[in-house]
Amino acid sequence: MPQFVEVRFKGNRRDFYEWHDSEPLREREAVLVETDRGVDLGHVGAIGQVAHTKCERCGSCGLAETARAGAPAGHEEAGEPGEVGDVVAASDEGDGALAPTPERAGGVRRVVRRASAADVRVADELRSAEEDVRRRIRERAVSHKLGMKVSDAEWQWDRKKLTVYFTAEKRVDFRNLVRDLASQFRTRIELRQIGVRDEAVRLDGIGRCGRRLCSASFLTEIRPIGLQIAKDQHLSLNPAQISGPCGRLLCCLRFEHEFYVQARKRFPKEGKIVQTSKGAEKVLSIDIFRELVALRGEDGTTRSVPLLELRDEVDHAAPAASPLAPPASTPPAREAPAARAAPATPAAGTPKDQGAQGTASPPRRRRRRGRRRPPPSP
Repeated sequence: MPQFVEVRFKGNRRDFYEWHDSEPLREREAVLVETDRGVDLGHVGAIGQVAHTKCERCGSCGLAETARAGAPAGHEEAGEPGEVGDVVAASDEGDGALAPTPERAGGVRRVVRRASAADVRVADELRSAEEDVRRRIRERAVSHKLGMKVSDAEWQWDRKKLTVYFTAEKRVDFRNLVRDLASQFRTRIELRQIGVRDEAVRLDGIGRCGRRLCSASFLTEIRPIGLQIAKDQHLSLNPAQISGPCGRLLCCLRFEHEFYVQARKRFPKEGKIVQTSKGAEKVLSIDIFRELVALRGEDGTTRSVPLLELRDEVDHAAPAASPLAPPASTPPAREAPAARAAPATPAAGTPKDQGAQGTASPPRRRRRRGRRRPPPSP
């Protein structure tokens, strides 16, 4: 049975492959894999069941459905889905026609072989030359007067394809730029538009906490983050304090949100009135890390009580039911409303009775509604 592996490339881009050799691959091992056009070099990120689980969580292609059943199928080469949407322009030998993202035509791709020391040396040389390539592409974009920011450039290992990642506020017509770059680098050019979060993932960096960005280090997927998550954690709603280097809300707000939700279930809600040993007190605030609850009594005094002590006070202050207490008086049953009296029958000889028994009055003549005829002329 082939070994199912996850292979990672530059900028946290990843894809899934099969290894058909008898000797299994190990994590962080350099391998050469097949692409839609040529061969690329990457490093094994996960193997076996871990790779299957990551493929299921990815869910960006049809491979996730078959991975749940343990039978891998095809997967897209594009890697992580973009926040704005992937816009790809493919150019081959100067052709600047727009083309969609290349998809896998057959089944799951295979790992060609293990990479040798010479293969890794070639990849390192390409990585060192990509900064100069990005600078040249940026100069060409400025000369074409395009409103785009070139974020990164990535060579394929066999130099048969050059992928350029950029960000833009609106759609950019870069067909002329693709033709220019294809004639300059003599290879296939792909321009891919990404979002600001994906740009932070590719470029990496240091967050406001002083550590490496979560999205570029251990987060396998970027989920949407709303302002309600910051409200649930009682954080400041100032965008300058809860935004990351990309200008969007911090990624840590998402994966820490579940901890705050579960921790707050152990505490009373803020603003609630609780009965303690000192009487009725109002919950002002809670500290889930120190497990303290701030209370304010009826006389205006405030105090901080540990959560366990507050629970004991609430349990002792609860009124216990006494066995000798007289039973509560049962409220009297509600009387049924009296029946309505039947309407009195009119006595004989009354005008109504006479009208009913006597001769019926002639019907009223209906008045015709219409336009009055004008008087005859004299």
